[in-house]
Amino acid sequence: MKIIDVVVDVVRRKVPAVGLESDLGRFSGEVEQGVLRLLTDEGIEGNCFVGNFRTGGQSDISQIIAIIKPEILGRECTDREWLWSRLGILQRRKGLSMTAWAAVDVAMWDATGKLAGMPIYKLLGQKRSETEVYATYPPRHNSMDGYVTESSEIVSSGFRAYKIHPGVMSEKNVKEMVTAVRAEVGKEIKLMLDPNNNYDFRKALAIGRSLDENGFYWYEDPVPWWDKEAISELKNLIGVPLCMSDTAPDQFRYGAAMIKDNSLRFVRGTAYKLGITGLKKLCSLAEGFGMNCEIGTAQNSYMNAANLHVIFSVENCDFFEYWMPQEAHQFGFKEDVRLTASGMIEAPNKAGIGYEVDWDWINAHKITSLS
Repeated sequence: MKIIDVVVDVVRRKVPAVGLESDLGRFSGEVEQGVLRLLTDEGIEGNCFVGNFRTGGQSDISQIIAIIKPEILGRECTDREWLWSRLGILQRRKGLSMTAWAAVDVAMWDATGKLAGMPIYKLLGQKRSETEVYATYPPRHNSMDGYVTESSEIVSSGFRAYKIHPGVMSEKNVKEMVTAVRAEVGKEIKLMLDPNNNYDFRKALAIGRSLDENGFYWYEDPVPWWDKEAISELKNLIGVPLCMSDTAPDQFRYGAAMIKDNSLRFVRGTAYKLGITGLKKLCSLAEGFGMNCEIGTAQNSYMNAANLHVIFSVENCDFFEYWMPQEAHQFGFKEDVRLTASGMIEAPNKAGIGYEVDWDWINAHKITSLS
């Protein structure tokens, strides 16, 4: 099944405000993203959504058309490892971003699954048919009371795990807040903290010890992702597992280096930067060293579905990240990812990505097509 054309429909949509406009909360209003369409000689179309809900997808859309399209025209949709092997030279010589490549990788998997009549996780090798979920919001509070209320609402909605984004709160306020949240939700709820690489070593250590006292499940990106010395020292001084990093531009090689240096307990990846091909590789690499690869939000509906297919094909990922408010990143599917009555997410049964694109919605919000 050969690729005969590459088209991106550009859609414009509204993203809701999330509350606090902190350094990590500045997204709302209109955003332009892409709907990637790989057309094939079999009449099957591979799709993926392009871009994120904060900054849109214009840069990635341009790179897909200008850099990747000439590479893949006439290639088989199964030539994903060939395209992975081209990443280095395309990055160095043409400035290709991982996020542009990742969307194409997901679309190639989608087309292959549709041709086979199977969901992607079955092509990867199915391990399970449902996954646990944790809920999280972007940083939208600047007080302990806000997070206590948020944690109560999340647990009341049926979630058994909650990740806190504390934004720019002070050390003292964060320590008080995590203690109050633990008291509010009880001992059975799994809690995580993600400061988005915002702390220096001393603040990270002090807060990490408070997380130990309150039985947190992991401590995500406390210090800059590139500060390997701080990360390694933190790992040895606190008990809560370090989980890094969403921020690294090349999550596969970053994860490999951190595993090699024994700097982490959990690595982190997402289809948004690794596609399905790279994310599966990272999970397998981590598995070989007895580590989890915890998979983070992929920032649009198609990419989040791609995350799920990898999760259903591996053993060493405990959760799907359920980003809220969902309207920020969910668009373009007739029926999007939803929780079951038991608070889980079940594997889809349809071929390819497993979720049906709402082409009526896409056409109603389309502002142009690029090819």
